[in-house]
Parts: sequence; C-alpha cells; structure tokens
Amino acid sequence: MRTKYIKRVLLLVFFCIASGLLGQQKISGKVITGDELDLAPVLVVNISVNRSVLSDMSGRFEIEAKENDEIRFVKEGYYRVDKKITREEINTPFNIILKKVEIQIPEVKIKYRPTGNLAKDNQHYNESRKLQSLKSDMEDYMRSPLNEPLPNNTTSKTFTGHDFNVGQVNLFGVFNAVSDLVKKATKPKITKANYIETQDFLRRVRNEVNLNFLKKYGMDEEQIEAFLLYADKTRSLAKKYRKDFSVSVIEYELKVAFGEYSKTHPLEGTRE
Repeated sequence: MRTKYIKRVLLLVFFCIASGLLGQQKISGKVITGDELDLAPVLVVNISVNRSVLSDMSGRFEIEAKENDEIRFVKEGYYRVDKKITREEINTPFNIILKKVEIQIPEVKIKYRPTGNLAKDNQHYNESRKLQSLKSDMEDYMRSPLNEPLPNNTTSKTFTGHDFNVGQVNLFGVFNAVSDLVKKATKPKITKANYIETQDFLRRVRNEVNLNFLKKYGMDEEQIEAFLLYADKTRSLAKKYRKDFSVSVIEYELKVAFGEYSKTHPLEGTRE
C-alpha cells in the first residue's frame, strides 16, 4: 500500500516537471544582415505573448516561445521580419537575415534645357536672377521697420474734402499679394508619398524630432514605431511634410495625433 502511494507521488512530481518544461520552451538563433555580418542590437518580440528581448553584441538571441508563435525582428534602417515558429525550430537554433532599406535618390527634373544659343540661354537665366532679386528685395522691405509714423486720420467730417485715396492702389496690399504669390510658387507641391518616401520620412522624424514625450508613457521602440505609423496615416505627415520638413510643425502634429491615439491605446506613465 505504501509502495503504491510513493509511485503516485512520483508520477505527480514527474507530471508537474514535464508541464513546467513544456510551458517554458525557448527558441534561439542569430540575427545577421544580408552580407552575413553580425548585427546588434535587434529588438526581438514575441507578438503572441507580448514579450521582447534584445539580441547581444554578436546578434544572438533567446526568447520564450512555442509552436505557431509569431516572432518579429525590428531594427532601424532595416526591413522588419516576421516569422512563425515551427516545431523543429523549438530546439534548433536558426538564423534571421535582415535586409537594409534601400535609399533612393530622388529624380532631378531639369526645367530648362540649354539650346546652345547664348542670347536665348542668357535671357532665360537673367530672368531667373531677376525673380530671385525681386523676391529678396521684397522680403527685406516687408521685414524692415517703418521709417516714418503713419498719419493719424482723425480729421472731423466737417472739414473733410475730397477723398484722394479713392481709386488709388494700396501699395502694402500689392506687396503682400506679390509676396504670397512668390512663396506659393517656391513652396514644394504636396503629393502622395510612396513606401520608400514614407520610410525615409519616418526615419528622419525619429532622428530629428524629440520623442521623449512618448517615452514618458512607457512606450518602447516597437510601440513608438506603431504610433508613428498611426500618426502618418491619420495626419498624412509624409504627404504634407516630407518635402517641407519642419521639426516644430511635425512635433505639434505628433502631439495632436497622440491625443487621439491615447484614447484607444491605454498607456503607462505621467501625462505632460
């Protein structure tokens, strides 16, 4: 009777140990670039259970996972890789290759092609210089202070004669109108951004815009990346600002987008 009791206890202990081992399965491997060079650090995220680790200085990683879990590998400047774990990969190390994002040089459009006729070509370039000079002179004029005070038009209606200003041109209005036209002509046209242009724009945002206000909410690299994609989609950031990049304007747009984002995505941290 005592022997049977001991066997049952041993079977129960063995079952608990086996369950613990199965529940703590891990996968391991190494992240390399397309040139087979070591890459570190890389963010490794188990999307299925919301766990993440960083690879070491040799690109090696180890993370808890089980069969059919989805693992994501993220590195700035490289294409993201998503992988579903198979049964064979639970106990066998494997390699992940990250490919660098290609940077395309924007096409340069030549608006005027020289003809070889010096008189005609000089006329074209002289007109360009005149336009630049006009723009510079007008901007200097509009920024300069008034040299004389404006007259105080408070004459009594009893002594008011003919209004000589009727039908006259408002010089300040003309200068403002021409200045607006020059600015509109030189401002880049807003066009839809393709995938490469969007990635380049978001990379520039991460490098130049202060994103510390996101980290105060406990957001890691993966969450910040998800938010930037949300902000670009809802505020059309790459479309409007990739050609006219302004750090202060983009930071304001991100904070507006974050106000809506935080309503549907609970975050930790202290609000500003």
